Amino acid sequence: MEQFPAYISLRSRPVLIIGGGPGALAKARLVLAAGADLTVIAPEFASEVREELDARARLIKREPAVADIEASVIVFIADVDESDARRWADVARMGGVLLNVVDRPELCDFTTPSIIDRGQVTVSISTNGAAPVLGKKLRQNIEALLPSRLGELAEFAAKYRASVRARIPAQQRRAFWEKFFDSPIAAQILSGDEWGAHEQMLALINRSQTEQEVGVVHIVGAGPGDPELLTIKALRLLQQADVILYDRLVSDEILSLARRDAERFYVGKAKSNHAVPQEEIEARMIAFAREGKMVVRLKGGDPFVFGRGGEELQALQNASIPSHVCPGVTAATGCAASANMALTHRDFAQAVTFVTGHAKGEADPDLDWPALSALKNTLVVYMGVSKAALISAKLIEHGRAASTPVAVIENGTRSNQKVLKGTLCELDDLIKAGGVKGPALLVVGEVAALADGETLTMLSGQERLVA
Repeated sequence: MEQFPAYISLRSRPVLIIGGGPGALAKARLVLAAGADLTVIAPEFASEVREELDARARLIKREPAVADIEASVIVFIADVDESDARRWADVARMGGVLLNVVDRPELCDFTTPSIIDRGQVTVSISTNGAAPVLGKKLRQNIEALLPSRLGELAEFAAKYRASVRARIPAQQRRAFWEKFFDSPIAAQILSGDEWGAHEQMLALINRSQTEQEVGVVHIVGAGPGDPELLTIKALRLLQQADVILYDRLVSDEILSLARRDAERFYVGKAKSNHAVPQEEIEARMIAFAREGKMVVRLKGGDPFVFGRGGEELQALQNASIPSHVCPGVTAATGCAASANMALTHRDFAQAVTFVTGHAKGEADPDLDWPALSALKNTLVVYMGVSKAALISAKLIEHGRAASTPVAVIENGTRSNQKVLKGTLCELDDLIKAGGVKGPALLVVGEVAALADGETLTMLSGQERLVA
C-alpha cells in the first residue's frame, strides 16, 4: 500500500483551489459535495466555472498569495503551467498544507480517488495517480453491484445502534448486525419499504437475548497462493470472521483480504516442526465457537486434500459445533494450470493420482510403489521434495521408465513461482540445481513434458554464466 486511505471531513472547513479552468471545476464539484467552504483563485475564470460556482464559492480574480494557502485545510492546483504549479506546491509544503496538483502525481501529498456516492456509504478506488482511467473503470464495475438505496440502509442501521447497544450483549452485537444486513429487513429497506422495516426491526431487538448463541466454524480452502484463485465464498467468509486460524501455506496476500480486526492465529506446520499440535488446533476452534464467535480455519489448497480437514470436521461434529466446509482450488490443479500443464490429456494420461511424500517424522513414505509404477498415468506427489531421490528410485525400481517426464513446481501460482522439468532419473538433481526448498509439487508422467519450465541443462548453463 503506497498511500494511506482516509476520509476527511471538509464540512464548513476552508478549501482552496488555484486555477480557473475545467480541472478546477471538477475538483470544486467534489469538495462542494462534501460541504467545504470553498475559495477559487485564478487570474481568469472560464465562463462555465463562473456560471456554476458564482453562487456556491468565493471566486477571486487574482494571483494567489501565501496567506491564501496557509489559511486552507487542503489545496488543489489545476489548469496552471508547471512552473507556477511547482512554485505554489513549495509554498503549500512549507506551510504544512496538504496538496493535490491535477495530473502531476509527483507533486501531490494526496490523490482524489474515483468515488461511488451512496449517501452514508462512500466507496473510493485509487491507483495512486498511476492510472486514473483504470480507477474509473473499476468504479463503474463496482457501482453496478451496489444497490441504489445502500445509503438508506446505513442510515436505518444508525438509528438503531443505541437500541441494539442497550438490548444486546457486546459479544453478540457483531453477529446481530451481520445477520441484519443479510436479513429480510435489509431487503425491505433496499426495496423502499422502510416503514415496514421499522416494525420488523423493533420486534427483532425486543426478542429475548439471554441465551448465548453458539458460534460457527468454517473450514476454508485458500487455494494454492494466488489471491485471485480464492473463491467468492471464501472471500466473504474471511471478511466476516471473528477469528482466523491459518496454515503455513496461506499467503500474506490472502490474509490481507481478511477483516482487519479479526483475531489471527498462526497454527502452521512444517516437516517435523508442528507449531501447534493438531489436537490443540481442534480444541481452539471448539473453544472460540463456544464463545459465540465465527471462526475460519484457513488452509492452503483444498482442506480435504492432504489438509487434515476431515479430522477437524469430525472433531467439530463430535463437539456439536455448527461447521461448514468451503472448498478451495487444490495445489495440484492450480499449480499445473499455472505451469500450462494438463494433469490429464487424451493422448498421454487418462487418470491422475494424488499421493503425499510426507511421513511421520523423518520416516520414508509408506506407498504402494508397484501399483503407482504400474499406473502409467499422471502421478502428483504433495510434500515430496525432501524424499525426491527415494521417490524416483522406488518408481524406477518397480517399473516406471527412468526417462518418464517429471515437473517440479515450487510456489505455484505465486509471483515467485518456479517450474523445473526433466526426467524421472533427474528428479533429485533438478531439485538441487534449482534450489527448490518448497512448498513444491512433483508431477510424474508424460504430461510433465508439456509444462513451461527450465531443464537441468538450462540450469547448468545459468550456473556457468553466473560463475
